[in-house]
Amino acid sequence: MLALAMAVPSTEALARPKARSSGSAIAAAIVVDMNSGRILREQASTIPRAPASLTKMMTLYVLFSYMRAGAVSPDSELVVTPFAASQAPTKLNLKPGATIRAADAVNALVTLSANDAAVTIAENLAGTEANFARVMTRKAQELGMMSTLFRNASGLPNDEQVTTARDMAVLAQHLIRDFPEYYGCFQTKYFAYHGRRYRNHNRLLFGYKGTDGIKTGYTRAAGFNLTASVRRDDKHLVAVVLGGRTGGQRDAAMRALLDQSFPKAVVLTAPLVASLETPAPPAPPPPVAKKRVFALASAAPTAEPVSLGEGDAPTAAKLAPAPAESVVPDAGPYHVQVGAFTSQAEAESRLGEVQGRASSVLDGHQPLAVAFQKDDAQWYRARFAGFSQDSAKSTCAQLKRMSFDCVVMRAN
Repeated sequence: MLALAMAVPSTEALARPKARSSGSAIAAAIVVDMNSGRILREQASTIPRAPASLTKMMTLYVLFSYMRAGAVSPDSELVVTPFAASQAPTKLNLKPGATIRAADAVNALVTLSANDAAVTIAENLAGTEANFARVMTRKAQELGMMSTLFRNASGLPNDEQVTTARDMAVLAQHLIRDFPEYYGCFQTKYFAYHGRRYRNHNRLLFGYKGTDGIKTGYTRAAGFNLTASVRRDDKHLVAVVLGGRTGGQRDAAMRALLDQSFPKAVVLTAPLVASLETPAPPAPPPPVAKKRVFALASAAPTAEPVSLGEGDAPTAAKLAPAPAESVVPDAGPYHVQVGAFTSQAEAESRLGEVQGRASSVLDGHQPLAVAFQKDDAQWYRARFAGFSQDSAKSTCAQLKRMSFDCVVMRAN
């Protein structure tokens, strides 16, 4: 419904007169009715713009994927590198070699929009910020954000990092619907860290009725940006304003757009997602008794797949996050392979997604990234180890029913 509704501008948007309005001093805007999927208002919503710190919405989307998979918990300690600590303000002034809890990093992004915390998240999850940005871009494409390209995790200036108002509205809706257990963090008004108290930059949280998030952004090139989610009387709007001249003018434009759109919004008669009716603060995932690790196996000769019938060949895999650690994998006679990739980060991302959604099927089977050479380039097979031939076939069949491509391979 979302994809169809957002593929074509509403007739109201096309027919809107060009007279001066509250949105005339902003570069782009869009208002979407969450209950119907309709675009209620839009202005230059498909024109590429710099996202600034709206980028951090995707940084958090990827982190939430790790958390749901159990690869990261709110108490996980993320190590701060010199590169992360060197980021330009706004930041927490994290020190090289220090650590920060994942939960604190989340709140630092939501409230202060801390660039050092954003890069710390990226480097801990994908090894480098560049790798993480590639994961972000691939995830954006999966979500239908076809005009968005990420080069960093913070939103600091980069001429190649672009998005649109429409793409940011898509991302906001996915954050709300895909991660209801974590979305409540965007309601955080104040964040205390190491004796200092930080106030959320999103001023709508403090004075515009029904606001539950989500993110502000500013750079000189981008102007003042804001994505907002507001609920009133069983109505729910998501809106994006890009390129405001000042923070106050951007906020005024957002309030005016929402005020004009609420009378046209439909009332929720049945919940689209159960937890959307009563927003709640994020709940941590169940405790993980043993830290999950992803193994990097050494290069091995190409193995012949075991036939499972039609549809065995693996295809390009979707990305989702996973940790990057190396241990010696457990030996097993058969592996279940869920993709092959040109980077270790992508292979581990696939492992994280599959393990997160199919943990009951893969319980006790070691995830590993098997390195191999192909056409003078190093590739990585994403595999789960420790199967008999029959159990590998059975597991692969179950994964296919869950829409995961896979193939059974003999371990080498």
